[in-house]
Amino acid sequence: MGDPFGEGYPGDGELHLHEVDLDAFAISPTTVTNERFARFVVDTGYRTTAEVEGSSAVFHTALCPDAADAVAGRVRSAPWWLDVRGADWAHPTGPGSTWQDVPDHPVVHVSWDDAMAFCHWEGSRLPTEAEWEYAARGGLHAKRYPWGDELEPDGTPRLNIFRGRFPVENTATDGYSTTAPVDAFEPNGFGLFNMTGNVWEWCLDWFDPRAYPRSPRRNPAGPPHGSEKVTRGGSYLCHVSYCFRYRVAARSRNTPDSSTGNCGFRTVLVDG
Repeated sequence: MGDPFGEGYPGDGELHLHEVDLDAFAISPTTVTNERFARFVVDTGYRTTAEVEGSSAVFHTALCPDAADAVAGRVRSAPWWLDVRGADWAHPTGPGSTWQDVPDHPVVHVSWDDAMAFCHWEGSRLPTEAEWEYAARGGLHAKRYPWGDELEPDGTPRLNIFRGRFPVENTATDGYSTTAPVDAFEPNGFGLFNMTGNVWEWCLDWFDPRAYPRSPRRNPAGPPHGSEKVTRGGSYLCHVSYCFRYRVAARSRNTPDSSTGNCGFRTVLVDG
């Protein structure tokens, strides 16, 4: 695990290279889709964090045209994020939008708490950070991306990220200005789709930038406590000038009750 190129952000704690041994596990080839999450909601009546709180974060250029009056404010440190009333998993770009228009896209506006509730219903769990990185590498060793070291080795986009001038102009030369279908682009060597780009993915672990040097070699599961949970993989908003975190070694984090329009999750089967 870790960044062999020295490209990680110091505060993310990915620069300590270390070996990890993992037991076998079975991870979903894609992130959870809107359609799959909708079945959970219908079956349980579950209300997500964003629905309970009444708003969630939507990227400014993704806002549904009908939702302009729903903007409650901007994030001061990142003004491209809008706090939008009525934005949630079922209304991914704000009131007037619907998940049914993008049933095969990843569910977003789901907090870590929401992801855990889904896993409890399904009989699955979130991957540990170590499992996620092993899966993302797709059998390759010490490579930058799931397919190798070059972003576009054959001139063909391999992932959904922000292309152009962040945060004002996304040329969408990869085909998507927001989320893409969960099986867009070629899978990695393990048959897993979109392990980098598209949406951030929640992991089980608490985040600590000092965790790697202290981590056990076998089946590490992160620190015993913390205030933020690990997210992995980057998203359609990652740009090399701002967030070069669409590498397999890259780490980020958010509080477990946070929800945004660029974070989802995939699941791991539970033994038995």
